Amino acid sequence: MERNTLETRIRVSLNLDGTGESRLDTGMPFLEHMLDQVARHGLIDLEINAEGDLHIDGHHTAEDIGIAIGQAVARAVGDKKGIRRYGHAYVPLDEALSRVVLDFSGRPGLEFDVAFPRAMIGAFDTDLFYEFFQGFVNHAGVTLHMDNLRGRNSHHIAETLFKAFGRALRMALEPDPRMAGVIPSTKGSL
Repeated sequence: MERNTLETRIRVSLNLDGTGESRLDTGMPFLEHMLDQVARHGLIDLEINAEGDLHIDGHHTAEDIGIAIGQAVARAVGDKKGIRRYGHAYVPLDEALSRVVLDFSGRPGLEFDVAFPRAMIGAFDTDLFYEFFQGFVNHAGVTLHMDNLRGRNSHHIAETLFKAFGRALRMALEPDPRMAGVIPSTKGSL
């Protein structure tokens, strides 16, 4: 998947049935650290090359990476026949604990109940996590609930969110042998 705008140039390649390998070059090292968690814990092979107007700030780049990943996931999932559809995970890291629940419903929605104690983690603005996930849900057609249940360290909070997101993706996208060839919806479409 490629996304080229006046603000960013992004290329995303992924394999939802991967081994957790990642190759990331975004100009945003902390976001790369978080995306590596998604790949490893979601068993998704993920390659991202991004160039953006980072001289302004990271907003456009983080959001557009989320959009491009969402588009790539939507394309890879296709009609959703045979997947579990729902995924959830709780992940702790020291004092931090987060919960992520998602639904490949075809209806984009983000509930993000996360308060970071610090505005910055290194050079990364914590406001951009919301923008990344909003871009993802809008283009993947996913309903996503993210809750930080406790935590004092912003790095730990972010890491629990991304690890839980990867694990919830993995669960939702796993083939359900009892639903083989069937779209997991009473409507017959998602």
